[in-house]
Order: sequence, then C-alpha cells, then structure tokens
Amino acid sequence: MQSPENPLDAQLLRVFCILLAERSVTRTAARLNLSQPAASLALKRLREIFGDQLLVRGRDGMVPTERAIALQQTAAKALEELDNLLVDPNRVDPASSHQSFTIALPDYVAPAYLAGAVREFRQRAPHARLTLRSLGADFDFEGALAAGTVDIVIGNWPSPPAYLRTSTLFEDDVVCLVDRDHPFTREPLSRTDFLAANHIAPTPYSIAHRGVVETHLTKMRISRERRLVISYFAMAPYMLVGTDLVFTTSRHFARYFTTILPLAIVEPPLEFPRMRFYQLWHDRTQHSPIHHWLRQVLTRNRLPGEAPG
Repeated sequence: MQSPENPLDAQLLRVFCILLAERSVTRTAARLNLSQPAASLALKRLREIFGDQLLVRGRDGMVPTERAIALQQTAAKALEELDNLLVDPNRVDPASSHQSFTIALPDYVAPAYLAGAVREFRQRAPHARLTLRSLGADFDFEGALAAGTVDIVIGNWPSPPAYLRTSTLFEDDVVCLVDRDHPFTREPLSRTDFLAANHIAPTPYSIAHRGVVETHLTKMRISRERRLVISYFAMAPYMLVGTDLVFTTSRHFARYFTTILPLAIVEPPLEFPRMRFYQLWHDRTQHSPIHHWLRQVLTRNRLPGEAPG
C-alpha cells in the first residue's frame, strides 16, 4: 500500500520493471492488463518518486535514462523477492509429482555442474521426468518458453530478453584452454601471442545472442585468427589435443575437460568480463509451486569446488 512514507508499492515496482523491459506504455498496459491511462499514470507517479524521467523518446522509440538503467537490476531483484513470498513451498510435494519438465541449455555448461542438480532432482522427485535439450541456433527458445514446451532456459548471453524472468545461477572467469604441451603453457601469455594464435571459434547460437567472448572482442575492435569454427562447444576440447589451437571459454568448462583430456588452462592476457550464467523462464510459470521448486534446485546447485554463499 502506498503512503507518504512508502510511496513505492509492489504494483508500481512491477510497472517499473515491465516498462523498462517493454519500453512502451501500450505494451506494458497490455502485459499487466491495465488501461493505457492507468499505465501512463503509473509512469507519471514513478517519475515523481524517483525525480527522473525514467523513459524518454529516442530515435527508435522510448529509451531508459541512466537513472532507470542504474535502478533496473535492484528493482528486478526486489520484485523477484516479493514474488517468491507468494509461492508457498508447503503447497508442493516433489516426491509425489509425476510431472515432466524440460530445460534447454547450451553445451558449454559442463556436465559437472548439471550432475548436482540432476542428483537432487532424482532424490527429491523420483517419479518426475526431466528432459535436457540442446539449445541451438535453429531453436526458438523464446517461443518454446511462451508455449510451455520448455520450462527453463540456461544461458549466459550478455543481454538476455528483458521481458523474461531471470535469476543468476553462478558467475565464472574466462580462460584459455590448450594442449598440455602447448608453448603457451611455458610462460605468461602475451596479448600479441594471443591475437596471433590459431583459435577455435564457436558459431553463435543466434545473431541476437552472441557469446561473452565474441561480444567483448567486438566491443574492443579486436580480431583473432579463427582457424577452426565449430557448432558444438563440447567438441572443441577434443580438437585441442596435439594441436596449436586455443579455445577461450569459461573456467568451469575448461577445468572439467582438463580432468579427462591432456589439456591445460592458461590465463588470457585480455581482461574479459566475468561470465554470468542464469536461468530464464516465462511469466506463466512464475507462481507455479512445482516450477518454483525446480528453479530453486538449479539455484542451490554449485560448481564443483565453489564455496556456498
């Protein structure tokens, strides 16, 4: 409830988050089942509360202000916490569920991470079914989430679709993976040698969802020698054995393959941003107790060797 001491209530917070995702009063009103005047009034109230325009007209429509962008992540987290209060964990009994779930994910999420989640799923929901399907460039995961053929998507693109629900699973460093006898293992890797090296480069899952490594290199206007282009991340480590190739990837993925192949991890000479792995889901399952439980299973799961907390 709004009051002079507490002008921002849950509904206004929800309007704020949807406005930033949709960047349109009309689409926000439609998503929240509000009239357009009501949505416009909510935007006016939000502007008064924050002392900022929040959304302004740009060349291609409405764009968020710097203040709105700074508030977005905190607001989304606060709304997620409020929504979680509405899910009663006592209303769901995974042990008696016969439901089928589907999680779509790229193959650069190492099996070592998934193993813990699958183990808890089997222990807690022995009668339920879980399908893990590959996330490829020809797969419309947004449409699948909306249609209900997929329940959760795991990804790490720098800019996931803003209208989907998101929660962080873990963060990871960017490293280089090479053959155990590669010259790069003998001394610190220089920027010059890194750029001149022969790289394995994965094809992006889609033009709209390029990976962290390619996005960062493009932003820095840096190009590298792409000697081998592959469609499957999990194939890359096997191509490194006995060659001079370099594969830039996440630390947990690289560490897993050093346990089964004669490979070594080398620190990159460039400062890449940390990779943020998250789960995405559609509004239609936001208040479903059994789906909330499944999301919590993924959230509780840790990378091997990662400290809780």
